Amino acid sequence: MRYAQGGGLTGERRVFREKLRMEAAERFAQGDENSVIAHDLRVSVRSVQRWRRAWSQNGPRALASKGPASLPLLSDELFAVLERELAKGPVAHGWPDQTWTLSRIKTLIGRRFHKGYTVQGVAALLKRHGWSCQVPARRALERDEAAVRLGEGDLAERGRTVAALDAWLVFEDEAGFSMTPPTTRTWSRRGHTPVIRVRGRSRRRLSVAALACYKAGEPTRLIYRPCPDTRPDGRKSFSWKDYRDLIQTAHQQLGGPIVLVWDNLNTHLTAGMRRYVTDRDWLTVFQLPPYAPDLNPVEGIWSVLRRTTTANRAFVDPDDLITAVRRGLRQLQYRPDVLDGCLTGTGLRRQPP
Repeated sequence: MRYAQGGGLTGERRVFREKLRMEAAERFAQGDENSVIAHDLRVSVRSVQRWRRAWSQNGPRALASKGPASLPLLSDELFAVLERELAKGPVAHGWPDQTWTLSRIKTLIGRRFHKGYTVQGVAALLKRHGWSCQVPARRALERDEAAVRLGEGDLAERGRTVAALDAWLVFEDEAGFSMTPPTTRTWSRRGHTPVIRVRGRSRRRLSVAALACYKAGEPTRLIYRPCPDTRPDGRKSFSWKDYRDLIQTAHQQLGGPIVLVWDNLNTHLTAGMRRYVTDRDWLTVFQLPPYAPDLNPVEGIWSVLRRTTTANRAFVDPDDLITAVRRGLRQLQYRPDVLDGCLTGTGLRRQPP
């Protein structure tokens, strides 16, 4: 693609293209064929033909770069100022929310630099400087960043504990899956809204708890358990006994000590769970800082599941939902590279044994 950055070539790309043309000029002097030069330089034959005509008329200087076709309205120095203004956020500039749109950036450029841009020009300007439109990460207002930084440092301590015990580092989290995810799309004739019929009186949500298990020199493991449908006490979520049974199953499958990392859910902190942890010498538990899901790789596993298996699905009944979620988790069990990527997303890395 000629304009991969958007809005013309950058200075680096111009230098690179000029280098290609100069290499072609050397090959012209050697008498090489156009097709051979195009193959070696990975360019089109028509480009080589055009370069040869210019070279035959005025020599290598005809292939030298002439610089940008036009100077941008915002120089690199002014764009650096714009980046600092954008870093302050839209609220600091008078907008009511925290999202930057092209029209808002266009208005900011006019206010700050008194230069007129179109919306398309703003998009090309941002792309040329390495910006892109992205889905923002969400952070809770109650999140204590100082505590999160301490928690990130504590992760290193957990790593030393894992190494000392020759244990598995296990992260736990739970999530709920709805029968009608918000990303559902279907085709229909324009003006006729399609209708998807689902059972309204049946249970419309599935809870799943999962363990992501990491150990140097071992393939990453994923162990999960859906919430039981029927309970004598009528409870619809996991109890501390369900977590106990899941941890016990993980210990049997992994065959070694476990350093467990999970959040501050009240079920994790019950007296029964604390007694269970105290009575097991093979189990060491650490708590994540409050409102810090970005430190838990299992959150990445839920994200992968919602973007693949359950995306664009309107489930007919709860059994259909359970089958799809189980299938997606079972596929992830055979993808340790994806599970390792979820760990990397937290800022952690697996150390070699």
